[in-house]
Amino acid sequence: MKNFKLNFKKVKAFFIYRIVFLSGIISIIILGLILALLLYNSLKFFISYPFFDFLGGLKWSPTRGNFGFIPLLLGSILTALTAIVIALPLGIGSAVFIGELSPKALREVLKPIIEILASIPSVVIGFIGIKIAAPIIKNLFNLNIGLTALTGAIMLAFMSLPTIISISEDAIHAVPDKYRHASMALGATKWETTYKVVLPTASSGIIAAIMLGLGRIVGETMAVLMLTGNSPRLVFSLLQPVRTITATIAAEMGETARGSLHYSALFAIGLVLFLITFLINFIGDRFAQRIREV
Repeated sequence: MKNFKLNFKKVKAFFIYRIVFLSGIISIIILGLILALLLYNSLKFFISYPFFDFLGGLKWSPTRGNFGFIPLLLGSILTALTAIVIALPLGIGSAVFIGELSPKALREVLKPIIEILASIPSVVIGFIGIKIAAPIIKNLFNLNIGLTALTGAIMLAFMSLPTIISISEDAIHAVPDKYRHASMALGATKWETTYKVVLPTASSGIIAAIMLGLGRIVGETMAVLMLTGNSPRLVFSLLQPVRTITATIAAEMGETARGSLHYSALFAIGLVLFLITFLINFIGDRFAQRIREV
């Protein structure tokens, strides 16, 4: 009987290992197939349209044969960087409060609520932005329209907060208590221990949270489609309508003829977006792995 149980555990462990291994292989294969699909469908565009005119072009007007990538890239950068600048102090501050300063009972309530916020559909965030944020931005800055890069950035910051707070709090919680005890034994206050010992020790996890939050922002589609005004112009102001890469794909894919140059161009910008988000998430994952070394 004892040998039977031992053999059963070995067989169970063997199958679990194989299933996990197979799941990892399938994920890699799916990722490779997505990349291959993007490459295949964008190949016609890169053959027919000058590559440097695409990367350095200042006008996106498919009806006139202009496929300049710069306005879309600039729109994405404006909204993404502004959103992460807004979310950064709020996210890290909330994580510090939950992980270090709040009572344990309050922490057990706040942490699940913040994680639930991540499940709010982006279209709902878009409706909230249209009804609340857009009118405030319009009246505050005396604009003709409230659908601007700043409006989209504010709501994207809200969407990224659960990711930043949750991962940052996990990194802070992973710091050994002996570090805190040693700091306080030397005469440091609770706050001094937090920002001079705990935060530097958890910095790898916090950077990972920021990178993953940025990846969430860059890859968002519906909210920016609803809130940024969808104007593919070259602008440098947060108070003007812009169009992001994701919004361009969502807005134009259903209106293009399959196999046309415009159709292939959308796959081309999708390929660039795929590479950007992959790089951001890869960097974030590298930092996340360093949490285990704390």
